[in-house]
Amino acid sequence: MDNYRFGVNHEIGQRLGLQNLSVLSPKSGVLNKVVCYIPLSHVKEVSNAMFDAGAGKLGDYRDCGFSTQGTGSYTPVTGADPFEGEQGVRSEVEEVRFETLVSSHVLGRVLSALKNTHPYEEVAHEVYPILNENKYEGSGMVGVLENPMDESAFLSQVKENFKCGVIRHTKLRNKKIRKVAFCGGSGSFLLKHAKRSGADIFITGDYKYHEFFDAENEIVIADIGHFESEQYTSDRIAAILTGKFATFAVHLTEVDTNPINYF
Repeated sequence: MDNYRFGVNHEIGQRLGLQNLSVLSPKSGVLNKVVCYIPLSHVKEVSNAMFDAGAGKLGDYRDCGFSTQGTGSYTPVTGADPFEGEQGVRSEVEEVRFETLVSSHVLGRVLSALKNTHPYEEVAHEVYPILNENKYEGSGMVGVLENPMDESAFLSQVKENFKCGVIRHTKLRNKKIRKVAFCGGSGSFLLKHAKRSGADIFITGDYKYHEFFDAENEIVIADIGHFESEQYTSDRIAAILTGKFATFAVHLTEVDTNPINYF
């Protein structure tokens, strides 16, 4: 949920009233290319099963894949029960090389779908780690306000929306707030990314005393509290569950688990 495109930080961005949300620090090494070889008669069945399991998602697109046709060969030996051909005789079959991108967190599910729908006893497939940056998966987010706001007015709105007992912040810069970077929980490690994005303010929790100096008057750091920044995650989970299971009754707890009180 911390790194999911529509997870913790997306919920924060929505409640801040931000537009054009994007991941602040995209991750690398979280994608894989899965390649498999499918007989022509089963291409749609197998590829659809892989897509349904989560393969082929690229930003706002789904079912992304690439196919090339060729000839596969094999000789079944003793003990084999081939889909096509017979033991001891070399077979040549028209097949499709199908390849698609798969996020690591759904890789196991996609491979299971491949093997469960593929007609062959032995499913020839390969998995390659991809080093490309996945701009839709990572830490923190950044977005823009439709109408820039004065710093004090924006902080007052944040305090009200997130029910903050207090907001600890660096010196205000007497500039309008337009671009906002943020991270639920403990996000101080993302300050350099917030600066690089051109954000006017960076909102997160758990900031330590000396870390506030790192703002260097280039950005406003606002610590709204760890719990306060993540309190609406349950609403996000409820929305996901409701979207997936229309008849599933979701009940949100009313228990306040924040161990911090303000005097």
